[in-house]
Amino acid sequence: MKKTLLAILLLIFLQPIIAQENSMQLSLEEAINYALENSYNTKVARNDIEAANKKVWETTATGLPQINGKVEYQNFLKQPVSLLPAAAFDNTSSTINTVEEYFNLQANKPAVAPEGFIPVVFGTKQNINASVTLSQLLFDGSYLVGLQASKTYLKISEQAKQKTEILTKEAVINAYGNVLVTEKSITILEENIKILQKNFNDAKKIFENGLNEEEDVEQLEITLSTVKNELNNIKRMKEIAYQMLNLSLGTNIKTTLILTDSLDSLIDNNISLELISENLDVENHIDFKISENERESKRLMLKLEKSKALPSISAFVNYGSQAFSDTFSFFENNQNWFDSSLFGVSLNVPIFSSFGRKTKTAQAKIALESADLRLEETKQRLSLLAEKAKSEYQFSIEKYLTAKKNVTLAKRIEKKQRIKFFEGISSSFDLLQAQNQLYTQQQNYIQSMLGVIANKAALENALNTSIK
Repeated sequence: MKKTLLAILLLIFLQPIIAQENSMQLSLEEAINYALENSYNTKVARNDIEAANKKVWETTATGLPQINGKVEYQNFLKQPVSLLPAAAFDNTSSTINTVEEYFNLQANKPAVAPEGFIPVVFGTKQNINASVTLSQLLFDGSYLVGLQASKTYLKISEQAKQKTEILTKEAVINAYGNVLVTEKSITILEENIKILQKNFNDAKKIFENGLNEEEDVEQLEITLSTVKNELNNIKRMKEIAYQMLNLSLGTNIKTTLILTDSLDSLIDNNISLELISENLDVENHIDFKISENERESKRLMLKLEKSKALPSISAFVNYGSQAFSDTFSFFENNQNWFDSSLFGVSLNVPIFSSFGRKTKTAQAKIALESADLRLEETKQRLSLLAEKAKSEYQFSIEKYLTAKKNVTLAKRIEKKQRIKFFEGISSSFDLLQAQNQLYTQQQNYIQSMLGVIANKAALENALNTSIK
């Protein structure tokens, strides 16, 4: 009994801790900072930089001294036979396998030199060879260009990470805003349903007393059902919006998120007319830098093709030792080992490639010219996108201010029509129009708030503002 009670108390004590581990409380700025460290895309970008660093060293290592060892063991299951002129031994009927056999043949050699060949086996049945070779590349134009290209590849990876961080920031802002929009929509719809439910109940009582028509009650019932369906749909969208935010943060999509910023506070922080007057520094824009590096890679490719016409020089030093035996006795003390050493220099001079190198060089030159055109096109495109983003951001602010004013007006109109309806001055159709107008303006207002937030993030990307 005591153990059961202790287990229950322990579970009660640990429950808040477990719940806390599966939940996160974040402001928008905290969400952005968290995503920049933990999102899937930023982690992949960091891995790409690490891989690029390894690639630089891999390329560098090809021009550094290389040491290779080799051990080779051979056991002839059947030794090869060589043919020697029979006249050299004055005997055509015997195979010489030992020195003693040679002297015996010499003692019994015939008076006339025989014709033909005698099969002879040279060497031992088994042998082993161990060697170490040190090689060094002295000059290779392709190696020098490859080294430059690997450093450019590293730079491209670093810039890709910066681009990923910018896109991650924008994704988090949009996802965070979408969650707040669904929360705001739910609040507004619940308030609308509360008012509609009261209207429906009141109209139903009035109808029961015979003071209005059944159509008026049915019209309110249709509106109430429609708004309830919309509320249920928004609640489902709310779960998806939270999961999308978790995905952009790099957390489990089931993690409970508590957002500390409100939609209204984000609007106050994201309306900045000064941002519209900022000028674009194209050459410092990340997209322009990426395009520049793309152009640099094409320049290096042209340089590589030209370097293939240059000679390459390499040197090597080899040291080895060999042992021979008819049996496997290589590790015995009386085994003889014969050492050898070799030094060499290799010069490879390209002479004629049937114009293959010339054709590849011409292709690389064309690719470089295309990269120059793309670079200029990127410069013009970024300038245009910045102006477009400024226009859209300014319009979103104007749209927000108008929508905010329209919501106030629509509320007043709907309230007046509601009063007139229950006083019998206006019809249910007039009330329906006023209600639909209010709901439309409310949705426009919410979406305009999200538009301000999203368009500011897009403008900051277009102007290449730094990530805080």
